[in-house]
Amino acid sequence: MTTDPPGTVAETIPLWSLTDDSLVEIGEDGSLVVVTRWGEYEFVDAEPLVLESLRRMALGPVSLANVTSSWEPVEREPDLEGELSWTAEGADALRQALKELGGSVVRSLGLADGRGPLLSVIPVVLAPVFAPVEIPATRPIRLSRFSSLRSDADGMGLESPSARYRVVLSQPWAVHVAATLATAKSVADIVSTTGIDASVVGAIVSYLVAAGVVQVAGEHGRFAEDEDPELGLWSPDELSFHTTSRTWRPGGPADLPGLGKPPVVKAATGDGPVHPLYRPDLAERAESDPTLTALLENDHTCPEFTEGVLTAEQIGEFLFRGARIRSIGPAHLPNGPAHSASQRPYFSVACLYELELYVSVNRCSGLDRGIYHYDPLEHRLALVNADEADLDAMLDMAMIGGGNHRRPSALITVTARMPRMASVLGGGAYATTLAHVGALQQTLYLVARAMGLAAHAVPVDAGDRVDRALKLDWPAEVSVGECVLDLPVD
Repeated sequence: MTTDPPGTVAETIPLWSLTDDSLVEIGEDGSLVVVTRWGEYEFVDAEPLVLESLRRMALGPVSLANVTSSWEPVEREPDLEGELSWTAEGADALRQALKELGGSVVRSLGLADGRGPLLSVIPVVLAPVFAPVEIPATRPIRLSRFSSLRSDADGMGLESPSARYRVVLSQPWAVHVAATLATAKSVADIVSTTGIDASVVGAIVSYLVAAGVVQVAGEHGRFAEDEDPELGLWSPDELSFHTTSRTWRPGGPADLPGLGKPPVVKAATGDGPVHPLYRPDLAERAESDPTLTALLENDHTCPEFTEGVLTAEQIGEFLFRGARIRSIGPAHLPNGPAHSASQRPYFSVACLYELELYVSVNRCSGLDRGIYHYDPLEHRLALVNADEADLDAMLDMAMIGGGNHRRPSALITVTARMPRMASVLGGGAYATTLAHVGALQQTLYLVARAMGLAAHAVPVDAGDRVDRALKLDWPAEVSVGECVLDLPVD
């Protein structure tokens, strides 16, 4: 950290601020509390320089060297009255405070032109280390192969799942420098191709390297991540999905306007016929069903579809036991907003139950061929698509995914209403949904086995064919999994 007194002149200026979700509270007695996404930090008997610096940082990027020169005493803060100056004690205390708040301290780089930052480096972990150093002018550098560049509310966002910071490129010079690094280049190469002053390019590059989104070649011209066998196991998309879905980042419920409170049950769509389904006597089933141990310990066979015909009663019992709504009531995550929730036979975080089931019926006595939506509250099927070509396409995808030469008797397609999840879980919504799909598929598998049927999860290369066949409102509702239902092989 640079804590030199004002007076140093440079072509680029280091700027400091706190993340947008941070709150600085200064009491009338001079007490200081900083509330961040990581927790609350209390600084007892904080130095005046610490109080004023953090107060200014909460308002936006500021040069710490200018904190004292632009300071005006505030009457309600008696400990800050009088002259504010840099001292060794104040500088040390500020350095320690910024280190403690590292997960919420934004490092920006600006020019002395009053136009704001060229770029900002925003932490995404609790205790990152940001140590920019000068990069040799001829040393090859390039974007990490995991880095992605996309539009951001304040400019262009540059991030990598292997980095502890994300970068916002706010001005063209920063964007130009980053864009040239899709292939390996040196600082000297960038200067010659962009015409940007060497000192500015060097400063931008040093920030990008310190943020972890740009890699520096070693002495032999090779990049460490290319030779890392553990990183080599991951594709950029998979590692990005893992990292972003396991880290609570900006974009949570408070940042999702218009979602409101998505309903527990999907509203009925279309005007197709509705089929009430059979409701089994569960007390009777409890006496006759095999034990859970027997179901789990018997061999799990690969799917082999038959020419058998299911009955409407079997499909009704299967859905009743595996996916119906048992009750509806209020629920909430710890310290989170309350929401309406339901109880169903399978697991769901905070009882959100965002999953929807569609049944593509092929061979079933008592139900016509077609694609139906399952209403888990009323326990009924509603026809959403009677087009034979769409139905056959769905069944063919299941046949191919299951490695068979016959179409299954029925295909269960699982979809997710993402507003239902994102309104509560924000950036972790989709990863949680995939966990729910696994829980549902396991439940359906066990129910089918208990009934003497066969249920198998199958991989489907869906594209947009499923969206069209099920008439989904993409991307508010997306397909996330499939399960075939058939008779067992004799």
